[in-house]
Amino acid sequence: MKLYCQPLLNHTKNLFLSTGFLLVLSNCASNSQQSLYDEMGGQPVIETLVDHFILEIANDNRVLPRFMDSNVNRFREKMIEHMCVLADGPCVYTGDDMVRVHAGMDINSAEFYAIVENLISAMDKTGIALGPQNQMLERMAPLRTEVIGI
Repeated sequence: MKLYCQPLLNHTKNLFLSTGFLLVLSNCASNSQQSLYDEMGGQPVIETLVDHFILEIANDNRVLPRFMDSNVNRFREKMIEHMCVLADGPCVYTGDDMVRVHAGMDINSAEFYAIVENLISAMDKTGIALGPQNQMLERMAPLRTEVIGI
């Protein structure tokens, strides 16, 4: 009896371990296929993020003067669209390109990085996890050359 049980136990153990391993792999695969938009929480979270971002800007004297003549409702609408597109969401950005938006503003590096700080703070307040935060910042980083000194 011992001769037959041992191979059966080994087979069962291997089957159990293999199944567990496949479940872990399938979970990893499904997570890697999830868009940044979904990882962040979709449209409601992006809207909340932009609302927090606007409040961060409003409370930051380093950058607030740049926004004094801005149409806040339009800024909010276009920022939501822009972040949604950057996150691979189902949105279409209908605003002007970044060069046109920032032309003639002569934004410097200090102001740019202040805005980045505001965005990070807004993402923290929105409850966005660090991984999706880093992905969003990575996607926004190339815009630096379209904003500074234009």
